[in-house]
Amino acid sequence: MISALYVVLAAMLLIKLSFDVVRLRMQYRIATGDGGSYELQTAIRVHGNAVEYLPIGCLLLIMMEMNGAEAWMVHACGLMLIVGRLFHYYGLKNREFTWRRNGMAATYISLLLMVVVNIIYLPWTQFLNIRW
Repeated sequence: MISALYVVLAAMLLIKLSFDVVRLRMQYRIATGDGGSYELQTAIRVHGNAVEYLPIGCLLLIMMEMNGAEAWMVHACGLMLIVGRLFHYYGLKNREFTWRRNGMAATYISLLLMVVVNIIYLPWTQFLNIRW
């Protein structure tokens, strides 16, 4: 299953982002909240943003593959999703608006493509229970 590769990459990214938050909490001795630390605020937001987009992206990718989409489509959408999240992470962490904007654009495009491909490849005859 091709989508498993991208689900694993997404999980690894989430773990890395989570570790960034934990490391900063330990470094600044902040147990809850952000303690007014811009660096911690940013790490929390980067992790939160990934948590908001990666799960639905992974589900759409898995469903796309299960619905019979071509392998290249799964790879293209999965790669665009992961690269988009990495660009967004880099841009937010380094205050590079262009990277952040491009990361969000790649994320949105990948999500929209996966929605369209899933609609196209959805087994409509089974969904509508049509007998030919």
